[in-house]
Amino acid sequence: MIGLDALGIAAATLPAAVAIHHALDRAEPTRWRNAGFWGVFALLLGVGPWLPDLANGCLVLVMVGLATWGLHPVPPAPSSAEAQGVQAARLGNWLFVPALAIPLVTLAGTLSVGDGRIAGAPVIDPKQVTLVALTIGAVVALVLAMRLTRLPRSAPVAEARRLVDAIGWAIVLPQMLAALGGVFALAGVGKVVADGVVNVVALDTPLLATIAYCVGMALFTMVMGNAFAAFPIMTAGIGLPIVIRQFGGDPAIVAALGMLSGFCGTLMTPMAANFNIVPAAILELRDRFGVIRVQWPTAIVLLVFNIAVLALCAFPGGLVR
Repeated sequence: MIGLDALGIAAATLPAAVAIHHALDRAEPTRWRNAGFWGVFALLLGVGPWLPDLANGCLVLVMVGLATWGLHPVPPAPSSAEAQGVQAARLGNWLFVPALAIPLVTLAGTLSVGDGRIAGAPVIDPKQVTLVALTIGAVVALVLAMRLTRLPRSAPVAEARRLVDAIGWAIVLPQMLAALGGVFALAGVGKVVADGVVNVVALDTPLLATIAYCVGMALFTMVMGNAFAAFPIMTAGIGLPIVIRQFGGDPAIVAALGMLSGFCGTLMTPMAANFNIVPAAILELRDRFGVIRVQWPTAIVLLVFNIAVLALCAFPGGLVR
């Protein structure tokens, strides 16, 4: 049955390809350093579930050591602006087809194989149907892009390396911060947070509990830099025991809008470096926080909207108790 382990192997193909591309580039002085970093990352994604915890921890420390040493990659030269302009003029709006294929294939796969059964046989883990459909959508988009652009087969790997090198080690932050959130949840940080909030604000109505949960998700995301890291903490501390169990909130609505509230925090923090700081560096903006300055008003509006929708839709008995 296709589950998370198979998806991890699929995800490992990208850093593995980047590692091989670095290793074959003899003109790069730090090629083995870069190949080692992305190779270890691929190893963790692909076979990490079968390795002992100590081995996984040591591999993470190897990545940290290589990143601290300094990767200093020399990315392959991109195609000229003139060539890109000619290609864009030739393709026109067909350029959007590969990008649109990802959500379309993901939605179609999720709706058509919701229980994970194909022709009556259990093929996909029902809990991972959406992720499997997303993976298939990415493969379909890659094939369409190659057919449309008529580029050589090595182009996806070269472009992947160029993008990965531009972002650097920050590309692995989501996985590391999500793991940190899981560690915090097991350590009982969620209960400490809940006790602290209850001591400050009396969460005696569904509306107050909703505001505390959504605002807490945004604030914790700002501190930790990743909504996936904040989610287990705030959900274990406030979302599950208070919003869901005490006031009867719908778990699906609470979890979905809680995560969206966390994403609002992502828009407002430099800790989300791969979203807010790296783009500013790539675009060579004078203000390194320019992306955040543009995003934060939208983030506040979305946070208020999420709170309103959760409060109005998640409680069958209404907000007044």
